[in-house]
Amino acid sequence: MRRSDSPGMNQTSVSVSEFVLHCTVDSEKKSYTIAILIMVYLVTLIGNFLVVLVIAMNPQLQKPMYVGIATLAVIDLVASTNIIPKLIAILSGGAAVPYGPCLLQLLIVLYLGGAQSYLLAFMACDRYVAVVYPLRYSTLVTKRIVWVAATLLNIIPAAFILTFLIFITELSFCNTNILNYCFCDYLAMVSVACNQNPKYFVILSAASIVFGFCPLAFILLSYARIAYAALKIPSTDGKKKTLNTVTTHLLVVALSNIPILISTMLNGIGVTLSTEASNAMVIVAITVPPMFNPLIYSFRNKEIRGSIKKLFKRA
Repeated sequence: MRRSDSPGMNQTSVSVSEFVLHCTVDSEKKSYTIAILIMVYLVTLIGNFLVVLVIAMNPQLQKPMYVGIATLAVIDLVASTNIIPKLIAILSGGAAVPYGPCLLQLLIVLYLGGAQSYLLAFMACDRYVAVVYPLRYSTLVTKRIVWVAATLLNIIPAAFILTFLIFITELSFCNTNILNYCFCDYLAMVSVACNQNPKYFVILSAASIVFGFCPLAFILLSYARIAYAALKIPSTDGKKKTLNTVTTHLLVVALSNIPILISTMLNGIGVTLSTEASNAMVIVAITVPPMFNPLIYSFRNKEIRGSIKKLFKRA
């Protein structure tokens, strides 16, 4: 049965063949928001594609650290393509999303979020070994270790995604099919479901610990140890290069986590954001980091910056 009431109201009977995404943005700002999103998406595509291209074309850059950067660029490309075009369509008036595509978008968001957290942790581990144990780097970070890390990076998020998928298929929607979010979100979907069960929230808490708190704590501890080791390097150039690498990676980590941390802190001190402010924060959190990541690496990494310059000179 199709919806018969306005999008802002609950319905007594709805079709579960689709969901309606209620992404509240001031009507006077919608055209500007859409224009900015288009610009952000284009910059994200071009920047990340260039990073992947120069690393793939340059044999000297095909090392674990740069493979990690290229993988992050691929994740950013897929994540942006998964979110931004549909977000633009929603703001343009196409708020209804079929059940299948909505579920697919949700699972991709969860999978890429977990994979990115573990990838950033692996990159921190790689830099830790390179700085703290430079003479043993080639024996510690082998191709086998890289393949094992890549396998875990995919298997662990996939295992959680399977659990999420099972739980989502159990949900029934008898009152409303409106999700008060800017994209298909697990928590938003569980919140409007008729059958409430603590297990639906427990898996989300577990995922937050496994893919949020643990990788972030590992990354911060690793870079603290790297910074401490860098300060002991006698060469000024060596010290500067090592600290530059640390700050580059920390900028990327910060971009991925700052919006979430700000939201958590505001809720913790009792600040209630308006729906529009919350949606603005969500949009910034999901669109800005993929755009800035390649810019950060291009400006702060001499090898990638040099390879991009050579690519344009050839053209």
